[in-house]
Amino acid sequence: MSTACARHILLKTEAEAKKIKQQLAQGKDFGQLAKRHSSCPSAKKGGNLGEFRRGQMVKAFDDVVFKKPILTVHGPVKTKFGYHLIETIYRD
Repeated sequence: MSTACARHILLKTEAEAKKIKQQLAQGKDFGQLAKRHSSCPSAKKGGNLGEFRRGQMVKAFDDVVFKKPILTVHGPVKTKFGYHLIETIYRD
């Protein structure tokens, strides 16, 4: 079964997510922005969700992690939790 490791920043609005994505594009540190802005408990770990299997996350999140290029920030991705900026660190 496929596994991956990803980190994310969870935000309430698409506008917030776009603003943070712009800061990332300007070279700001993902982990620091996650700690400061993410509403997910993973914020304490710089947004790192650790390793998980395909199907453990909601579909829209899973699709990005398992289908999009790694080490690239994707999003905003809308789920029932809010808007995510997602970076897949590795997957097998």
